[in-house]
Amino acid sequence: MLCYCVGVPRPRVHGQDQILDAVERLAVQSGPAAVTIRALSDATGVSNGAVYHTFGSRAGLVGRAWLRAGHRFLSAQGELIDAAPAGDAVAAVVAAAEAPAVFADEHPDSSRLLLMVRREELLGPETPTEIATQLRDLDRLLVDTMIRLARALWDRRDAAAVDVVTTCVVDLPTAILLRHNRIRDHDARERLRAAVRAVLAAGAPPPRRRNREGNAT
Repeated sequence: MLCYCVGVPRPRVHGQDQILDAVERLAVQSGPAAVTIRALSDATGVSNGAVYHTFGSRAGLVGRAWLRAGHRFLSAQGELIDAAPAGDAVAAVVAAAEAPAVFADEHPDSSRLLLMVRREELLGPETPTEIATQLRDLDRLLVDTMIRLARALWDRRDAAAVDVVTTCVVDLPTAILLRHNRIRDHDARERLRAAVRAVLAAGAPPPRRRNREGNAT
């Protein structure tokens, strides 16, 4: 997998993961509005001042929590892709599609944060520039995964090829596992694997043509 250890500066306060764990729990159990410095201090025993000193602001804190969860997911997904049999690109895509279920077992609160809380609800215009930049980097890493898989399948990285991979890795898991809370349903996971293989069995999509304005059609 592409390296997902893109620089996310780690806070230096003792028990930093404890604080980020508390952010996840509050956000998924009580909603994004429940994530306040006061609530986190009460939950962790870390003083308000220590939290502010390390994370700078509430926006910086929740941004770090989201980044940690996102990098955890991409790292787990990368390990699954790398564990697929060498040269079997279809198996790699199936593994990537199953990543949400595997991730939910490994990091349940991080998984619930990413799946149950809209990023826009947790983060806002106060998000520090540094965090916003790293969030964009995180989004690019997901796209890089799609490109990597498209190249493994068909030695292509164009929009049509990446769109098919995105259907397999994002759209199908969302429809089959996530939308109806079947993430731990083994039958649903088997159906997901079958659906991904069926989509890929149709073969490579034709490249998209560009119209006179230069837009893909």
